[in-house]
Amino acid sequence: MRTIRIITVAALVTLLATAILVAQEKKAPLSPPVKAEATINGKKITIEYSSPRMRERKIMGGLVPFDEVWRTGANSATTLTTEAALMIGELHVPAGKYTLFTIPSENQWTLIVNKQTGQWGTNYDTSQDLGRVKMNVSKLESPLEEFTIEIEQGEGHKGTLSFRWETTEASVPVMVH
Repeated sequence: MRTIRIITVAALVTLLATAILVAQEKKAPLSPPVKAEATINGKKITIEYSSPRMRERKIMGGLVPFDEVWRTGANSATTLTTEAALMIGELHVPAGKYTLFTIPSENQWTLIVNKQTGQWGTNYDTSQDLGRVKMNVSKLESPLEEFTIEIEQGEGHKGTLSFRWETTEASVPVMVH
């Protein structure tokens, strides 16, 4: 009888442990993968990134330090894929796949377009930079919990690339060739 009780308790413990593991696997990631897409002048532009959350933390000048290269998201490096050549601000970007990094500052951000792809977000090699461009910075009216990248279509072959988080928006014009 005692053996049956021990086996029953062991089975229940195993069942409970399995249920906990399954529940943890189904739990949403802290920085879920997101895809920003736009078609401008008939050409598709896609940015794939992981979107971290504020979770009651100071973001700009805290979690995201000023005047240092930031992975611009979380986890794997943020990628830009474009079917057509672009002008991002004053930077010519040929069609292809790239990694995006930024250098946030209080009043201006620098967008870095890097030719190395497929790396973890903290693996930045400055020798692989295609180029850098200044981004405009403005304040959002209310805090935004999740980091968001958007490609907004404008008129004709123009658009805007923007990064928003906490109370900060950094943006730069985009033009499809």
